Amino acid sequence: MAKKKKPKPFRAVTAVKSAAREHIGAPPPTRFVPDVKMKARPKHKATLPKILADPDAQG
Repeated sequence: MAKKKKPKPFRAVTAVKSAAREHIGAPPPTRFVPDVKMKARPKHKATLPKILADPDAQG
């Protein structure tokens, strides 16, 4: 026979949050905002042969 689950202790924070969700509604989900600075940078610096082969490449 399986043991009965022990009820979790009362926490005021969870009670207040659940009451607020019932009254106001759930908060909107968070969105990922990409960082413009990190997107523009290359992952690795260009090597010397690549720089010499392609003079337009900035790195």
